[in-house]
Amino acid sequence: MADRNAETAALTAAAEVIGAPLEQVHGKLSAVLGGIVAHRASAELSGGRAHSPFTAHGEPDLAGRVTGSELAAIADGVRAGRPWQGQARIAGDERPVLAVSGAGDGDATARGALLVLVRTEDAPVPEADAATVQAFWDLVTGHLDRFSTEAVPGPLAPSRTAAGERARAVAELGEAHAAALTALLGVLRSRALDDTAARAHATELAVTSLVELRAEAERDQAVTEEPADQAFARLAQSLRPLLSHGPVRLELGPPGDSRPLAADVAHAARAVVRAVVLAVLEQHPLDRVHVGWQIGDGGVHGSPGTELRATVRDDGPGDLTRDAVAVHRVGERLAALGGRLDVDAVPGWGSTVTAVLPLGTPEAAPGDPLAVLGAREREVLTRLARGHRNRAIAQELQISESTVKFHVANILSKLSVSTRGEAAALAHTLRAA
Repeated sequence: MADRNAETAALTAAAEVIGAPLEQVHGKLSAVLGGIVAHRASAELSGGRAHSPFTAHGEPDLAGRVTGSELAAIADGVRAGRPWQGQARIAGDERPVLAVSGAGDGDATARGALLVLVRTEDAPVPEADAATVQAFWDLVTGHLDRFSTEAVPGPLAPSRTAAGERARAVAELGEAHAAALTALLGVLRSRALDDTAARAHATELAVTSLVELRAEAERDQAVTEEPADQAFARLAQSLRPLLSHGPVRLELGPPGDSRPLAADVAHAARAVVRAVVLAVLEQHPLDRVHVGWQIGDGGVHGSPGTELRATVRDDGPGDLTRDAVAVHRVGERLAALGGRLDVDAVPGWGSTVTAVLPLGTPEAAPGDPLAVLGAREREVLTRLARGHRNRAIAQELQISESTVKFHVANILSKLSVSTRGEAAALAHTLRAA
């Protein structure tokens, strides 16, 4: 009878975990596993998220310092279906952990998705308990794999966005290729170089670009996040050839910050800046281009460092338009990550283009039901509550109408409401409170 009661309790717990909304599955799982393996925090590494490759849950001072690169290092030594335990570096220090890897076959969840429990003690976990943790993780990853293939359009939208942004990250290689070709044209058009010198410089650029493209492809397969200063250094390296043999001077303003950026954010920021610089170089006359990154406060329930601002300034004629930048699909890339683009052109003085990318979901006030919404989703909900239609919201936020529909579907799902009217009513009620 005792065994049957234990089995019933385990099945009930499993049902609670997989029956929870997707954004709550990790927290539910951590709570259930806490009764089996005592732990201070749990962390998950998976490729199925649009904005970040990993999540962490538990003690804030510990979970908040876990990095994707630490999880990736642990993942290298864990085989699917075989729990691993020992000392590993996580949250900046060596700690006892139990790690399990799933064997998911779906596209939206990464094959071999990893779960790491940061334990409270060093004593070995009994094999039976480790096997139970593995079983729960296999159940969760299998559920997510099935969800990715059978989900209805609304809940499936985030997974589609994740796949889309991964494709855009791969497309960054194409952007780098375009930058290399532009640099080659700059050399060939330069009046300061004779034929022999131009040929030598062009050959050097071509070889360097090929080496960099191959190295970047390898890094893209392995990196889940990058320190901000290193991400900017990669950007600077790709921009210098564009201007090294022309009259335009490149000025750089690195972020001076080494905090990690999610790989998709770093990819998007580099690709957007390169695209903007290419658009800026079409202006004449032009003497100077300044490129800078800054990590700052998003401003709404925000904590320091909630957004990345990438700025491109020039001293050109000051007639740069949003349409000139839009040909490089900058707006679509930013919209996929909840970002935005601002273009400020002053005739005779130059132009400033600023791309803003959120680095995470802003902190909400305690007990705020809207805490599950991202920054862009809150902006859409505010306008939805005012009675604005999708087209009007798209124009105000300078995003496509299809992107607005995507955000509205997410809002309805996260707030557990079925209509725009219900979402608007909830927003009005919370504002009145």
